[in-house]
Amino acid sequence: MNEQIIKELFAVLSKRKKTSCKKSYTSYLIQNPESLAKKVSEETSELIIDFIKNNKDGAIKESADLIYHILVVWISMGIKPEEIWNELMSRKQQSGFEEKKNRGVK
Repeated sequence: MNEQIIKELFAVLSKRKKTSCKKSYTSYLIQNPESLAKKVSEETSELIIDFIKNNKDGAIKESADLIYHILVVWISMGIKPEEIWNELMSRKQQSGFEEKKNRGVK
């Protein structure tokens, strides 16, 4: 498994964007950005809790939920996965500390 699964999910979810929000949860979230933002926050919090509890199965499930919601954010904002890959590649040669320093993050 590689980035192909992300591409495939992205394509499926992009099609669902055009579906009625009464039939598609993805479409509902895209049409309700506050709900989408709450779901991203909720899934992030649940992942953190499972991480702290060292609950591997829970972390796997919450990671999948979070990735789904991140993909919906990308679709909502017109971001293509390749744009994310390009950003990650641009950071590849930097340490995390250096990258944060360049962004002015403390």
